[in-house]
Amino acid sequence: MPKIKTSKAAAKRFKKTGTGELKRMKAYKSHILTKKSAKRKRNLRKATLTDSTNIKNMKKILPYI
Repeated sequence: MPKIKTSKAAAKRFKKTGTGELKRMKAYKSHILTKKSAKRKRNLRKATLTDSTNIKNMKKILPYI
């Protein structure tokens, strides 16, 4: 079996936690910020875990992470 290539785009965006879950940053924080409330922008700063429905696909594109 040949080695599987890691998706470099995904590797830059996800980090593995100590328990093996994938950590990511939230979207919608790059532009059109004037209409978003301060509370909403503050909550978008925090990292979150990848949803369980995406785990199967993430293991495929990040085999060694």
